[in-house]
Amino acid sequence: MQQIETHFCHGGEVKFFEHEAQTTNCKMKFSIFLPPQAKNAPCPALFYLAGLTCTPDNFTTKANAYKSAAELGLIIIAPDTSPRGDDVPDIDAYDVAKGAGFYINATQQPWLKNYKMEDYIAEELPKLIKDNFPVNSEKVGVFGHSMGGHGALTLYLKYPDIFKSCSAFSPICAPTQCPWGEKAFGIYLGDNKDEWKKHDATELMKTSALSSRAEILIDQGLDDQFLAEQLHPDLFAEACKNAKHPLTLRKHKGYDHSYFFIASFISEHIKF
Repeated sequence: MQQIETHFCHGGEVKFFEHEAQTTNCKMKFSIFLPPQAKNAPCPALFYLAGLTCTPDNFTTKANAYKSAAELGLIIIAPDTSPRGDDVPDIDAYDVAKGAGFYINATQQPWLKNYKMEDYIAEELPKLIKDNFPVNSEKVGVFGHSMGGHGALTLYLKYPDIFKSCSAFSPICAPTQCPWGEKAFGIYLGDNKDEWKKHDATELMKTSALSSRAEILIDQGLDDQFLAEQLHPDLFAEACKNAKHPLTLRKHKGYDHSYFFIASFISEHIKF
């Protein structure tokens, strides 16, 4: 693991790293915020999963998250959204391939070798963080935005031993029922739509036996240009209701899909 840069922030440090990832077979980057409390004892941690086209820089520089994290003594890790590099397959599209790994494990060629983002986020990266930073591994949560909100919801439901809390901004809640998800899942997973359902938060919630788990928080802007066609939070809310899984879905007039929306409510998510 190679440290790229460090910045002091709210009494703590923001560090950027690059490492050779075994799951994705390429170099992966992430940022980590270490609050001042991390100098003295292990701290709880949140993994933030970003959306389409993003890198570790977007959340790190735009979300205005670290003041609240420093006050609460919370570590925040922001990984990349996909594998990168000259040898990693790519196509000319913003919503699939580089920058759009969808936090799933691809099963189709040529994506199979590198696009193992589920294994990376749920297994390899948490272990790397635990082995190298003062994280209280019993208190680790996940949150995200858009495609990353999809990742946060699905990985929270699939890996209860790793992620103890979950929240999301404008998540893709039913990717098997929206153009973004249909395109990406068809490319990464093939034509078997039963396989798609294993990576759909709404479908996972329909079969969830985890109603005793912590409440999920979702914030959604009502002026979000992707709300009607791509996000479908009400489908997820109905699935949560039927599964008796606690959910708070907050809808906000005037807010769109941008990081201005995230910055407006980020402190509430960190406290949550």
